[in-house]
Amino acid sequence: MYEDMKRRIESAGEKGCVPQEIKDRHKGFLEWGSKITKQDHQSIVQILIDGWNSKATDIDENRLPTLVYLSREKRPGWAHNFKAGSMNSLIELAGLDGFGGALYIGTGCFHRRESLLGKVYSKDHRLDLQSVEDNVKGRTVEELEAASKPLADCRYENGTLWGEEMGLVYGYPVEDIVTGLTIQCRGWNPVYYNPGKNAFLGVAPTTLDIALIQFKRWSEGMFQIFFSKYCPFIYGHGKIKMGAQMGYCIYLLWALVSLPTLCYSVVPALCLVLNVLLFPKMSSWWFIPFAYVFAAKTAYSLVEELSCGGTLRGWWNLQRMWLFRRTTSYFFAFIDTVSKHLGFSQTSFALTAKVVDDEVRKRYEKEIIEFGSSSIVHLMMGTLAFLNLFSFGYGIKNAVFCGAEALAEFMPQIIVSGLIVMVNYPVYEAFFIRRDKEAYHPRLCSSPSLYSIRRMPHSYLLAPKRLFLEILGMPIILG
Repeated sequence: MYEDMKRRIESAGEKGCVPQEIKDRHKGFLEWGSKITKQDHQSIVQILIDGWNSKATDIDENRLPTLVYLSREKRPGWAHNFKAGSMNSLIELAGLDGFGGALYIGTGCFHRRESLLGKVYSKDHRLDLQSVEDNVKGRTVEELEAASKPLADCRYENGTLWGEEMGLVYGYPVEDIVTGLTIQCRGWNPVYYNPGKNAFLGVAPTTLDIALIQFKRWSEGMFQIFFSKYCPFIYGHGKIKMGAQMGYCIYLLWALVSLPTLCYSVVPALCLVLNVLLFPKMSSWWFIPFAYVFAAKTAYSLVEELSCGGTLRGWWNLQRMWLFRRTTSYFFAFIDTVSKHLGFSQTSFALTAKVVDDEVRKRYEKEIIEFGSSSIVHLMMGTLAFLNLFSFGYGIKNAVFCGAEALAEFMPQIIVSGLIVMVNYPVYEAFFIRRDKEAYHPRLCSSPSLYSIRRMPHSYLLAPKRLFLEILGMPIILG
């Protein structure tokens, strides 16, 4: 069934039109003419399955719910608000559990209609579904489709409370978080429910570039919410618990997390090369708090992953992705948000591809990360990876030649650089070992910082200051 649908979609895309046999089967396609584009067309509504029809059953004679196809009107010059606009059109048609409930994060959930219509929760109020059902019964499918089309008009919400007090909130790249916050502040309590059988399935990014673009958009949008009137500490004050307000900030401050992560990725490595002691010696009592925080955080995240049905390998891959996200997506989201508030730039909504070709899927199934594009993100990842690689090598060299005292002094910094080296193994593999087209892009390999690494003589491990000056592109003055 899926392959047949895929074939029909590809055929329609190649021909530039919908075949007549499909139009005869689905009358909604009759409205798609030669002058219609995906950004300029009228509202199209078709009831595919009529839930009131007793003959609408599956192969096991189970009644099927009503299924409606909706393509809301889009016209040049009218904002369609992306996913939030789509969700509101459908509404118009038809973790933090201990602190008041989990967050609404965009998918995998059900809503009570009253909560999305802007109503404040009250035990005395119940939506009279029976009266709604009575109004629908007896009307033909054609009448319902005709009545629904004006609601999907691009002008329908103009001058109304939709997008502000009703439906999903407009104006933010992550409309789900801010919408969930407004719903909770009206007194509605979400319930986290995770059944053993997967209730919702979807498609996640299968390439590193798309994943980082997606997280950049999310972290930027959530950081904007923190500085808006919807900041949980302001908008949620007196409406939701303090624990829930802090829980929202775990997500809203993703972009800010990039700064300490970058510091831990750069400063210990540079201090190790320059023989600057950054952490207390292992023999000092002051070393215990640092060791405790690191061990407790690592153990907690590992136990949490395993308790949720994950694996050790999955947990390690998650640590890798957290480092990649924090040092690239979150950092650029932080810069863009600050630039926007200073008036230097405007937020752009970056769409991610949902279609994956066979080669990309095969590499994804083999757990091979793609570095083929000449993105500044990959350049930044490579620079940080090699910075820690050579600082780690220099630290090991010092430990071997300078004795136990140097090892005790610099062991914490060696451990930090060593862990970053382990996490970045796919980067080194793509740079030195792999020869496929999705290894590191030739333009990145010829950049001043990474090109100098490839041509570096082994003697640079004995002269680390010279190495880092050359990597950074600074002139070398020999005395």
